[in-house]
Amino acid sequence: MANNATPAPAAGARLGNGELRRMVAGALANNPGGELSPREIAKALARSSGAVGNALEALTAAGYADRTSASPRRYRANAHTAAAAAPAPAATPAAPAPATRGSAAPAAPRPRKAPKATTPNAPARTGNRVARPNGQDYHMRQLAGRADVDVLQTMRTAEVPVLLYGPPGTGKTSLIEAAYGDLLTVQGDGDTTVADFVGEYTQNPDGTFVFVHGPLVRAMREGRVLFIDDATLIPPTVLSVVYPAMDGRREIVIKAHGGEIVKAEPGFFVVAGHNPGVHGAILSDALASRFAFQVQVGSDYDLAGQLGVERRAVKVARELAARQAKGEIGWAPQLRELLAYRKIAAATDSATAAANLVGAAPEEDRDIVAAVVKTVYGTKHAPLALGPRI
Repeated sequence: MANNATPAPAAGARLGNGELRRMVAGALANNPGGELSPREIAKALARSSGAVGNALEALTAAGYADRTSASPRRYRANAHTAAAAAPAPAATPAAPAPATRGSAAPAAPRPRKAPKATTPNAPARTGNRVARPNGQDYHMRQLAGRADVDVLQTMRTAEVPVLLYGPPGTGKTSLIEAAYGDLLTVQGDGDTTVADFVGEYTQNPDGTFVFVHGPLVRAMREGRVLFIDDATLIPPTVLSVVYPAMDGRREIVIKAHGGEIVKAEPGFFVVAGHNPGVHGAILSDALASRFAFQVQVGSDYDLAGQLGVERRAVKVARELAARQAKGEIGWAPQLRELLAYRKIAAATDSATAAANLVGAAPEEDRDIVAAVVKTVYGTKHAPLALGPRI
């Protein structure tokens, strides 16, 4: 089988326009019939999983790949993937000259029309639970005296951008999915580019080029919600492309597409997530000032108990969270880790789940975590490790 992958630049090297998408398409094309996740492809290409995930979504939107699963996200090649993996020709079409507001924009390649999107209804509710796209339920919490989902929906109506911040695993994404049924997501990291927001030129099977618009443009035109996950990991110069769409102008200019002007339709809204403790996450003044409604999100340990997490594990989490608040430790289990504990304990036993909890802690905090686990469980638990051959 021929290798369709574009030769990979050195790890960490800055990629040219469209190069990552060609590399990702090559990875899919070299695995015909198989399904791959963004993480698997990112590992093979030595690239960030967030940037690879954005590239996969762009390829899918343009018809060059098929998404086979939404949660977890998985993709496979189709009949057009190999064409998207082909190296760009030496002479690419010159980009159209930027248009001025007083003159007509030069003709550009006609983009492939996507099916007209309709805004879905709000996620279904059952009592205090809201159905998420992955089939799991989100349990609503109080915010400003009301249900958190209702407050976030009110902010959209009032056009007040929302920023949720807190440790990973506390439920920020779950809340956003529960509040808005028409999300388009950009997964932020240090490799995120302007093209990941607005789009870029992609090669057609016949060798011509078409400009495929990105999630920011789609959200603006379709009046949908744009969720920027891990927004504070994105370089400020890149993130600034969103700002004109958020303020009174409610429009952006796509320089890479002949100065195309895109205006936001009613319903367009921006919400972002921020993990303050993650290395490289910086909440700049420019970013903070544009997200006027900011909400801290922490783990609901009472909910963990109601969801069947063992009492001892919840007690460990509470103790570590108290120490974290005092600055004695940098990590504490969040709801995500506790739900994983519940699954592991059900599949094996409590001792295995407790040992896994110790191993999940960062190395610099592991001794304290192990000491708290020993105090609560009465026995010492070391991180899981393979033993001798059976």
